[in-house]
Amino acid sequence: MAVIVLLNQKGGVGKSTIAVNLAAVTADVTNHTDDPDASSPVLALSVDPQGSAVWWASRMGDDLPFHIAQGHEDLAGLKNLKNLPGIKHVYVDTPGWIDLESSDNGTDPLGKGPAADVLRAVLEVADLVIVPIETEPLSFDPTARTINKVLQPRGIRHLVVINNWDPRDGEADLRQTRDFIKANGWPMANTVIRHYKLHSRASAEGQVVTEYPLNRVALQAREDFYKFALELNVGAGI
Repeated sequence: MAVIVLLNQKGGVGKSTIAVNLAAVTADVTNHTDDPDASSPVLALSVDPQGSAVWWASRMGDDLPFHIAQGHEDLAGLKNLKNLPGIKHVYVDTPGWIDLESSDNGTDPLGKGPAADVLRAVLEVADLVIVPIETEPLSFDPTARTINKVLQPRGIRHLVVINNWDPRDGEADLRQTRDFIKANGWPMANTVIRHYKLHSRASAEGQVVTEYPLNRVALQAREDFYKFALELNVGAGI
């Protein structure tokens, strides 16, 4: 059982997109295609009260190749996440903003209340936390606060992945983002998830990357998630 949590204080950095599409490509290679009645070993779990991932999945109807659940009101269930029967891979989508408190006085920077309790619960069972960052300076400080105030003090294994980079903008922003990650000494994914309109339209159209059309652009968009899933399972040992 591997529990992978997507976390960043900043909203809009692609947590839902990455969680759902990692679930899709993992299901694509682990589902028992010879037995249509077999249950998928993959779960995408949303603890975001907005439920973006669950709404996305609802657009797919009965074609969803993995399990999906909304868990922000099930604190006991989250604490028992490692014991779900038949599930081997869990990808957790978290809320888009964490109202971090100052930790100078020794208090938990996640604060108090139900939302903070939910985040603590999923972090306690996480095998790895993926921290998406975009190639824009506005995402740099929230990423640093997420890692320095939440993950590192807890000793939680984490990996920063550059998301939504548009190759048409050139490589200057990509280099700047990589340099920022390296300067902070954070583990960084080799895979860069590129920007494609397919990704932004997919939720409304009820598609995941494994269902993109078979053309050059779609195959390139799909490739990033297969590469990232492979990196997690081979390079990161998840």
